[in-house]
Amino acid sequence: MATTNIETWKVEDESFWNQSGKKIASRNLWISIPALLLAFAIWLMWGMLIVQMKKLGFTLGMTNTSPEAINELLWTLPAIAGLAGATLRIPNSFLIAIGGGRNTVFVTTALLLIPVVGAGIALQDISTPYWIFAVLAATSGFGGGNFASSMSNISFFFPKRMQGTSLGLNAGLGNLGVSTMQFLIPIVIASGTFIGITGAGIPLTEADGTKIAGTLVYIQNAGWIWVPMLIFSVIAAFFGMNNLRLATPKLGNIFSEFSKIIVMVLFGVIGAGVGSFMLKGLNINMWIVLPVTILITLALMKFLSPPELKESLNKQFAIFNNKHNWIMTIIYTMTFGSFIGYAASFPKLIQDVFGYLPNGLINPLAPNPMTWAFLGPMVGALARPVGGWLSDKVKSGSKVTMWSTVIQIVAALGVAYYVIQARTSGAPETYWWPFFGLFMILFIGTGIGNGSTFRSVPYIFNKEQAGPVLGWTSAVAAYGAFIIPKVFGQQIKLGHAEYALYGFTIYYVICLILNWWYYDRKNSGINC
Repeated sequence: MATTNIETWKVEDESFWNQSGKKIASRNLWISIPALLLAFAIWLMWGMLIVQMKKLGFTLGMTNTSPEAINELLWTLPAIAGLAGATLRIPNSFLIAIGGGRNTVFVTTALLLIPVVGAGIALQDISTPYWIFAVLAATSGFGGGNFASSMSNISFFFPKRMQGTSLGLNAGLGNLGVSTMQFLIPIVIASGTFIGITGAGIPLTEADGTKIAGTLVYIQNAGWIWVPMLIFSVIAAFFGMNNLRLATPKLGNIFSEFSKIIVMVLFGVIGAGVGSFMLKGLNINMWIVLPVTILITLALMKFLSPPELKESLNKQFAIFNNKHNWIMTIIYTMTFGSFIGYAASFPKLIQDVFGYLPNGLINPLAPNPMTWAFLGPMVGALARPVGGWLSDKVKSGSKVTMWSTVIQIVAALGVAYYVIQARTSGAPETYWWPFFGLFMILFIGTGIGNGSTFRSVPYIFNKEQAGPVLGWTSAVAAYGAFIIPKVFGQQIKLGHAEYALYGFTIYYVICLILNWWYYDRKNSGINC
């Protein structure tokens, strides 16, 4: 434990890097990646679970409620998880400077045991009340928040010339948690045993509510499967990672740092709780909920933080006076916000677009979302290290961002076209392959663009601000996991899922112009 806190860290010094820095940085990176992978898996698992919950006839504790109303409520679960995860990224953006990298990864990964154990219990009963699932979806947001602190932490370990590659690996392989989850859940829910505590299976139901004999699904295993993995990851973080004095100038004793981390996370929990209540309890429009949630969280951090935290926070809040923080927030949201929002929506979108015929009957030839959904997040996640590496190679993150944005624009419009064709066809499955192929291209575009922004940030901001900026931009971008499922749910209810894609495309065009004007044009003044 004597080497947990590293006092001297000079990675821009070639000699220091080769002698000891590279080995330490690599160890921290490879412990960080699986922890982040689990965080993403748990955060986004509700997008997959609601598909099965609908098939299993979950009533959410409601009687005499229409299937359409239940379906809309199911759509809100990944949206709530998205809202909570994004909100929790706000305090996570500043945790490294306050609590230390190793300490933060340990505590925030351990918190993920709450939603997975809760889901393992609640999913055993189809009549479990909606509010319990809403609370569990919100606590899954711990996983979404972890990305901001993880990226900020890794940014301190590597020299500037390797930022695109190292951050791309951390984010890209960490994001594989989404596809890992979407691949594993269909497997584990088919199994009747998991460490002996899973309970009975639940039979599938027909559209009219009739139980299908011999088709037991152990959906609760979707929670229990993560418990042993989390325990291993928590132990690895505690004994294998380091705190850097460079990143956390006022490192204290371990219990003091843990308490600081918990206090900051609690502010995010309160902000996310208020936002979720406004959204569902008061039915307030989401475009009002979002800024209010962010402002409440920031206000709690600024005014209610203990005195020893305020000084550090005030220094980091300086990023809000830098216009490039806001520009990069908009651009980063286009990449990561799209990736995480599409990842949360993809399984249910497949079901809603191809699972039903124009007359409302179930389409017997529809593609199975559980079979295909994991591939989108997988290719998007794998594209992120490529985007970072390519940006380092061509020495321009902004140029790679430009081309990835063009890919997103073209692919989104293509997906919208085939959504229209599928909706009006008596055989919607005939349009599955072009829809699926274009969606894969859309995921790849988000991944490459996300990787390229990692290269740009360290060249736009100094070392002191780069970490908080990475955290803040990722926090706002994570609201894509809330916005995109919510928008798709609304537009599907109105019968026009393609309108959501048109709106996203307009946003991409705005980002294309901003990236060119501020960073990619010849006389922009910034070479990133």
